[in-house]
Amino acid sequence: MQSAGEFDYVVVGAGSSGCVVATRLSESGKYSVALIEAGGKDDSFWFRAPLGFGKLYDHKQYNWGYEGESEPHLSGARTTQPRGKVLGGTSSINGMLYMRGQREDYEHWRQLGCVGWDYEDVLPYFKKAEDNDRGASEFHNVGGPLTVSTCPRHELADAFISAAEQAGYPRNDDFNGARQEGFGYNQATIRNGERCSTAMAYLKPARARGNLSIITNALATRILFKDGQATGVEIRRAGKLETVTARREVISSGGTFNSPQLLQLSGLGPGALLQQHGIPVLSDLKGVGENLQDHFAAAITYKCSRPVTVNDEYNNLFKRYVMGAQYLLLRTGMMACTATTSGGCIRTDTALDAPDVRLVLQLWSRSAGMRSRDGFGLYPFSSFGVCMNIWHPDNRGHVRIKSPDPATAPEMLFNFFASERDRNTAVAGLRAARKVMSQPAISKYVVEEHTPGPSCSSDTDWIDFCHQHGRSNHHPTSTCKMGVDDMAVVDPRLRVRGVGRLRVADCSIMPRIVAGNTNAPAIMIGEKCAAMMLEDAQAS
Repeated sequence: MQSAGEFDYVVVGAGSSGCVVATRLSESGKYSVALIEAGGKDDSFWFRAPLGFGKLYDHKQYNWGYEGESEPHLSGARTTQPRGKVLGGTSSINGMLYMRGQREDYEHWRQLGCVGWDYEDVLPYFKKAEDNDRGASEFHNVGGPLTVSTCPRHELADAFISAAEQAGYPRNDDFNGARQEGFGYNQATIRNGERCSTAMAYLKPARARGNLSIITNALATRILFKDGQATGVEIRRAGKLETVTARREVISSGGTFNSPQLLQLSGLGPGALLQQHGIPVLSDLKGVGENLQDHFAAAITYKCSRPVTVNDEYNNLFKRYVMGAQYLLLRTGMMACTATTSGGCIRTDTALDAPDVRLVLQLWSRSAGMRSRDGFGLYPFSSFGVCMNIWHPDNRGHVRIKSPDPATAPEMLFNFFASERDRNTAVAGLRAARKVMSQPAISKYVVEEHTPGPSCSSDTDWIDFCHQHGRSNHHPTSTCKMGVDDMAVVDPRLRVRGVGRLRVADCSIMPRIVAGNTNAPAIMIGEKCAAMMLEDAQAS
């Protein structure tokens, strides 16, 4: 088998975490690093334009376009799972919102035995990554590689925030500050009107380093071991198998779906599953691929009385050209923003210590509600939506290989909406959204509630609506969870249990999903993993 080189560290997956790990490990020039990516370069215009995520939602070249298994509590729906197939991973195709989660999330991780992952422990790594337009403070930093900017003002967003205040909710100008509760403008990973993915923020400045090799269009087929120690990675490139050797460590940063898949293909995982596919069991780790979590979501859509939505811009040919010209010439306008510029975090029960639901204003709406694979599919009329997310749902699912062929997508089952608590929370959250939308500040923009419509009024109606229209919010986590119990896959230093010289660094290591979009935590995980590895290298 041909060799693709020998390096100190081999990182698999150039996504939100992997780009960070590879960049930081190669920073001093002391260590050689290989970064392996199954996708190609991020050289399309649509990676730059923030609103271009609509073009990438189901793009076969840049998106793995995974599809989950039939969900028994969502009327058998198979929810689409966009995942970036490109440098930057999903940070190159996502909605760009920057949210870290709640302080309580990380305190809970520490209570589960994850020493070193309390809020005060992870905050320095969030700040290390940041170049925030809010300026330096207790919670934020300037000068880091990742640009974080406040979303631009929009009249519909202003009305939404004012309506929330009229409904009795507080205002919050920083969801990543002292508290998460309240309504306000979001922040996003956008730099001067362009997407700031981890490929742009971290990898682009580091590409010229002689000690960093970026290997694209290379599918990792398995991790190689000798005497229980990871020695490298086997890859398939241009139809041929090659080996990439690691003198020190291998780091899997393939994400919540592909990290457990790679471990299972390499003999690490539930023994019975591996034997079923003829894979020799190196370590019977029953937690690999289990504990899959995601934010459950459902959206109410509204016909808009004023032509101020993305639907208006996109569906009118003249306006679309004007929008494009404004972006190309000035890097401003609708194409320069995320179209989810504002939102709010609420407690559906005042006895709760922290918000359990997020309401996000979407300056667009589409008929499939982001549940199917039919592309962006905007409504042909002026409309927008309010999306409700459950922050800590009860659902637990799994990711399991279907075949020993690494090109075959794994089985992904979430078990959404299975618990009574989730159903009650969803009803309360959707009722809260309708309460906000009934206030004078926003009602002047509403012609009518389009879906589910006024006939949806009882708890049973809302639950049925969720069965028919509820979906994944595309924030999968926790399939290689960190911890100290029997189901833990990695320890608090992200080392895979039962073998040596192998770590996992991506959202799959979360013991429990955080209350927020997962890109910022994935970047933090990459920063912290690299720091721990450099500490260990120095000690050795």
